[in-house]
Amino acid sequence: MVVAGGANMANAESKNAEKSSPKLDKATFAGGCFWCIQPPFDRLKGVVSTVVGYTGGNKKDPTYEDVLSGTTGHAESIEIVFDPAQVTYPELLDLFWRNVDPTTHDRQFVDVGDQYRTAIFFHSEEQRKQAVASKEKMERSGEFGNKPIVTEIVPASTFYPAEEYHQKYYQKNHVRYKFYRINSGRDQYLEKTWGKHTGSSERPPADFNGQVP
Repeated sequence: MVVAGGANMANAESKNAEKSSPKLDKATFAGGCFWCIQPPFDRLKGVVSTVVGYTGGNKKDPTYEDVLSGTTGHAESIEIVFDPAQVTYPELLDLFWRNVDPTTHDRQFVDVGDQYRTAIFFHSEEQRKQAVASKEKMERSGEFGNKPIVTEIVPASTFYPAEEYHQKYYQKNHVRYKFYRINSGRDQYLEKTWGKHTGSSERPPADFNGQVP
C-alpha cells in the first residue's frame, strides 16, 4: 500500500508539473541577414530561444556556402521558440515588420538574392490567418508609402540550423557585426521608417580595418 500510495503521489505531481509548465510555440521568419534579425527577438520578453538557419529551399542539409550561392531556394531565417502566455504571435509579427524592409524583392538592403527575401513561415492555420491580418494591417498603415508589401506568407518546411559561428553572431563578434550592420543600410532605413532604432546606437572604433567574414 505504501508503494502504491507513493506511485499515485508521483503521478499526481507529474500531472501538476505538466499543467504548470508553459506550453511553448514556434515562429519562423526570414528577414535578410540572419545576424541582424536575431538580436531584437533575443531581447523580447517571452522568447525562450532563437536559432538562425536556412529554410524554404530544396536541398537537404545545406551549408552557408550552398545558400549563399542562391541556388538552393533557402532563405536565411530565424526559428523562435516562445511562450504564448508572455508574448503573442501577433506581437512577434509586429517586431518582425519593424526590423525589415518588406517592400523589396529578393534582397534586404545591401544583400541581394532570394536567400535574403523576407518571408513568414507559418506553423498552423491560426498563424497563417494572423500573418495575413498583420500584413494587411501594415499595408493599411501607410508606413511604407505606396510600395506594396512583397513578404511571402508560406507554410513552414524543414529548418536547418546554420553553422555554430553564425549563432548569436552579434555577441561572438560584436565589433564586426556592428560594422556590417551600420554599413548595410538597415539601421538607416529603420530609423527613417520607424524613428530611432536601438540597433544603430553603437559605432565601430576608428581604427577598425573594416574586414568582415
